[in-house]
Amino acid sequence: MRSDELWSSIRDIYESILTHPFIKGLIDGSLPLEKFKYYIIQDYHYLEEFAKALALLSAKADKSEERELFATHVTHALNVERELHQGFVKEWGINPEGYEISPTNLLYTSYLLSVVYSRPFYEGVAAVLPCYWIYMEVGKELKRMGSNNKFYQKWIDTYGGEEYEKGVRAVIKIIDEFEVTKEQEENMKRHFRTASIFEYMFWDSAYKLERFPFSLKRAGH
Repeated sequence: MRSDELWSSIRDIYESILTHPFIKGLIDGSLPLEKFKYYIIQDYHYLEEFAKALALLSAKADKSEERELFATHVTHALNVERELHQGFVKEWGINPEGYEISPTNLLYTSYLLSVVYSRPFYEGVAAVLPCYWIYMEVGKELKRMGSNNKFYQKWIDTYGGEEYEKGVRAVIKIIDEFEVTKEQEENMKRHFRTASIFEYMFWDSAYKLERFPFSLKRAGH
């Protein structure tokens, strides 16, 4: 499987992400802080579920280096990126646990966990890859331009950095080494594109401050 074919299949989605007002607002500082706070809170919840998906991939991997890679990334997702979030929420004086998961977030993470759990290993890797790869490309693009907002620049520095890119390249390498049939390749492309659409929807939902029409907790509880 060639990873460049996967990337070519989502060019339209990636271009739409780069031109989305949420991303453009990070660069020129015009993004209202309320929308960025919403995004950080939802990303906090997302990473908890994403770490579970990576743990499942680690358990499913046949090669020891693949098991170790995803196991290491579980720790990275829960510690390094969580540390980024903790820095934000501490300064803002908010507790992400006190906020409900958004509809898009619940849909996206449920999809990832379903694919990783019920489908073959190669399909699971294709499903989680957009989260890695799109963030790396967006981070590199934004780092080139920079932001005049200290919060936004801190976020950009995390995902536009060399250390983050190293982890992403390791997952891309796994994709490149898969020997799959045409049908299996099409399944991988389908999951990769679907998850990429969810990536767009995640930022879009933050920009719109998306909420469920009713609380997820029962009335009176």
